[in-house]
Amino acid sequence: MHLFDEPSADAILAALAAERPLLVRGEPGSGKSQLARAAAQVLGRLFVSSVVHARSEAQDLLWEYDAVARLGEAQVLATVQSDLGHRERLDPRRYLIPGPLWWVFDWDSALSQSADFSLCKVNPPPAPAGWTPAQGAVLLIDEIDKAEADLPNSLLETLGNGRFPVPWLDTPVGLRSGLPRPLLVITTNEERELPAAFLRRCMVLKLDLPTNPDELIACLVKRGREHYGDACAASVRILVAEQLVKDRARALDLGRPPPGQAEYLDILRALVTARGPDEAAQTALFRRIDRFALDKTGTRGA
Repeated sequence: MHLFDEPSADAILAALAAERPLLVRGEPGSGKSQLARAAAQVLGRLFVSSVVHARSEAQDLLWEYDAVARLGEAQVLATVQSDLGHRERLDPRRYLIPGPLWWVFDWDSALSQSADFSLCKVNPPPAPAGWTPAQGAVLLIDEIDKAEADLPNSLLETLGNGRFPVPWLDTPVGLRSGLPRPLLVITTNEERELPAAFLRRCMVLKLDLPTNPDELIACLVKRGREHYGDACAASVRILVAEQLVKDRARALDLGRPPPGQAEYLDILRALVTARGPDEAAQTALFRRIDRFALDKTGTRGA
């Protein structure tokens, strides 16, 4: 369950109205990725996601070409009988796999490519019950700061044009007329500076945790109440938040990734699931397992 605050809801509405990507900044565990999933659910849209890594290229978001599969197919042509001729079997379209942007730009052509041509018979992204392309899509591109600068810049060119070419296809893949533009949510953990041209063309939302310890405790306790209500005792929510603040300060002093909101909610879920609403049982279990979720430095000990 995701609970929207006013700035997050306003940022999504602004991105939809302006037809711009929404760049969500913040430390890991602050709810950036979950925001995209929740937006898709609330809007009744298809949700598609892609996680960026150091070797990601812009093309990976558009389409993939399985050259290894084509080579293997070529090597067995002399020994395997087929109803298809050699030219048909090695048709490059059979080795094209739609990427995330293809699915959200033109669902029907991606579905056709996947079902009719792709040797891999890739399954489409799971869609909500009864969903149609007329309801639109949300695409999450997670951790874009891990990629080189040419990926976000190339992404803007594709989004600006509303289409992209695919080798071996007669027509480019593009946004279908009369259908809503996909909402593109892009996250960054701020590990690398993003190109200025990219930032200028995005709506930007910063998800920050309070830096003041008392404010952070109050923020976490409130969020725990919103998620778990009376199933998690108030004293337990406070206890967990106070310990998180201590471990967070230690991690930051050591230059390590600190625990955040995600870890806080994870441990509350574990306590509620394992011990129900019993305050004493929740407290006792927390004392046994808190370091597994909150101590990111390994310096606190058992």
